[in-house]
Amino acid sequence: MDEQFDFVVVGSGGGSMSAALVMREAGKSVLVLEKTDLLGGSTAKSGGVMWIPNNRFNAAEGIEDSLEKAEEYLNAVVEAYPGDAPGTSREKRRTYIVEANAMIDFLMRKGIPFEKAPKWPDYYDDRPGGMLTRTVHAKLFNVNELGEWKHKLRPNSFPYPLPIFDGVMLPLIKRSWTARRLAVTMTLRNWLGKLTGKKWVTAGAALQGRMLQAALNAGVEFRTGAEVKEIVVANDAVTGVVIEKGGKQWQISARLGVLLNAGGFSHNQEMRDQYIPHTRKEWTHAAEGDTGDMHRELMRIGAAMGQMEEMVGNQMFMSPTGGPVGAQMQLAKPHAFMVDQTGTRYMNEGGSYMLFCQSMLERHKTVPAVPSWVIMDSQFKRYHMMADSMPGSNKPAEWFSSGFLKTAPTIEELAGEIDVDPATLKATTERFNTFARNGKDEDFGRGDREYDKWLGDIRRPPTPRSARSRKARSTRCRSCPAMSALSAAR
Repeated sequence: MDEQFDFVVVGSGGGSMSAALVMREAGKSVLVLEKTDLLGGSTAKSGGVMWIPNNRFNAAEGIEDSLEKAEEYLNAVVEAYPGDAPGTSREKRRTYIVEANAMIDFLMRKGIPFEKAPKWPDYYDDRPGGMLTRTVHAKLFNVNELGEWKHKLRPNSFPYPLPIFDGVMLPLIKRSWTARRLAVTMTLRNWLGKLTGKKWVTAGAALQGRMLQAALNAGVEFRTGAEVKEIVVANDAVTGVVIEKGGKQWQISARLGVLLNAGGFSHNQEMRDQYIPHTRKEWTHAAEGDTGDMHRELMRIGAAMGQMEEMVGNQMFMSPTGGPVGAQMQLAKPHAFMVDQTGTRYMNEGGSYMLFCQSMLERHKTVPAVPSWVIMDSQFKRYHMMADSMPGSNKPAEWFSSGFLKTAPTIEELAGEIDVDPATLKATTERFNTFARNGKDEDFGRGDREYDKWLGDIRRPPTPRSARSRKARSTRCRSCPAMSALSAAR
């Protein structure tokens, strides 16, 4: 071996930082190897929100939760899934619930401050044990505290200096004074930051910035541009890794073991075609280093692989002006629904992003659904974001010329624009409108869960069904009011 450490970590996401801090606490030497030039992995690009049931923050507020309640919820969700899930078990789920809180306690002792969202419902809160909030995230971080390392932190796709839970309100800026106050707070924080030499980051960048700072202070060694070429195995044990250094192979010994936390294969089209067909690498927000290198290396040395067909999927608009843009909060808003390429609605547009992507791929096995069309009316365009454009704004000419956005004065004409059967699209729209007027989605239950309502128009409460005004026609279900003039985007 050319170099020796007690523990080597491959990848620099959240789990990598946490493991490195644990090993340094035990007095061991730790090396983190990052394939790309930036640290933080896809965690830094994410929302940075952690699901921590039975956490200290809820307990401090008197919100009742328990190990048993959280376990009931996890089992209800996981065991309802029809496929084989070899990576999990009841014992592992119980261990997660217990150790997740130990992790938060440990990281807070390391100086990383966390807070909880006032409301962030469980994705399937209608299942036994579901709750309105169990999420924890790192507080805003002044990235300038990293000094020369600040340029090594991977940037986040949420550029606003606000806690991530406040970001749910921002798309309602044209309709909500709360959202407008948040916008003012954000502007003032940016302005004061410039005066005082602070640059605030939020979400996953705040989490990873703080984790990186703690790891550097603890003496963890980091190397970027260090792609692992091989896992070294001797006497049936992993003893190190091989990287390339100065154009030559460089062997690093790991006396106590190697943690492979190197992400997935989002940017490997060949592996996508094999394991998650009908998906494209161009659609992902994952860090560019996620090319499945360690999956293939693990298979080479005989590791057992499981759930290769799964992904942390997010619904996206493929905007011709902004690339892949997250669409979850937009699709859950009123005055819009989604149809497959036959003009048929086939899911709850306001649910979990995981369930959304699973449902779309499952539908595509029998009916063309990738991509699908979002059908929206003029009220949606006026009040809500669409892809990477603000509410009420004129849409780029390229949206129309590329076929991304199509408009028409009638349902039948819109059907012709998107090449679906006019009768089917009209029937789908009329059925959706009936559900909206009655305040109940009888097909897919949109708006029944607290999670759906939270992603919908939280500015207004649902109106009682007995209301008889014209306004009531579009406010009974905060997630799915009836449609008027139509357009479609995909």
